[in-house]
Amino acid sequence: MEFLEYKGYKGSVEYSKEDDCLFGKVQGLRKATILYEGKSVDELCKDFEEGIDSYLEGCKECGVQPENPYS
Repeated sequence: MEFLEYKGYKGSVEYSKEDDCLFGKVQGLRKATILYEGKSVDELCKDFEEGIDSYLEGCKECGVQPENPYS
């Protein structure tokens, strides 16, 4: 299986025939859930990266240590 990678985080890539879209979830996080989707690979990658950036920014704003990327 191939994974998306960004800032040390890895995310799955799946296809929904019913919705005709790509989607995924960042792997290896116990407490947080980061989901993303897109109609194309470019959209999927953009949403994946934005999801991780948003998670990291939210952790910073709340003074919370983000979970370590999947290893």
